[in-house]
Amino acid sequence: MAKELYKLPPLKYGYADLAPYISEEQLRIHHDKHHQAYVTNVNSLLEMMDKARKEGTDFDYKAVAKAVSFNLGGHVLHDYFWREMTPASNASKEPVGELADAIKEDFGSFERFKKEFSQVASSVEGSGWAALTFCNDTKRLGIMQIEKHNVNLIPYFPIIMDLDVWEHAYYIDYKNDRGKFIEGFWNIINWEELDKYFKKIQK
Repeated sequence: MAKELYKLPPLKYGYADLAPYISEEQLRIHHDKHHQAYVTNVNSLLEMMDKARKEGTDFDYKAVAKAVSFNLGGHVLHDYFWREMTPASNASKEPVGELADAIKEDFGSFERFKKEFSQVASSVEGSGWAALTFCNDTKRLGIMQIEKHNVNLIPYFPIIMDLDVWEHAYYIDYKNDRGKFIEGFWNIINWEELDKYFKKIQK
């Protein structure tokens, strides 16, 4: 029986719908080129490993494990990223529901959370992500600073939302001004969907 491979997820909005914060050109290249490349790469690696195991041949286990982690991490993190955004006309300006309550409890206020998350995103060395996470053991929200797609990840901590601060996420629109891109991101977050997901991961 043939195994399933990863697929590029469709967007829930049009390519031009996140403007002016993310332009149509920026979104098309990011989604259709960069994210697709991670999907293509991890699928190629899986197919290569399946073939090698069937034929009883070896491959460079260390290099392949590292490449799978990088490319699959890129796919998963981008999948979160696309799902959490919405056109600015549909976006609430602040968190809602249980997620809003948890942010207030753990960070003191939304403004404090926004400040901390933005600082984590802006201070990523090189390429990476900022991510809001939740620990089901302590019932605490936290912020991870992820380098590349797979460095500094905390195991077992589900991601609620993340922000891509690789240059390919913003260079067309903002050139090297990462801070301006981060500022714009807060205008296109779908807090209603994030609250639904937050409730789900607590079960």
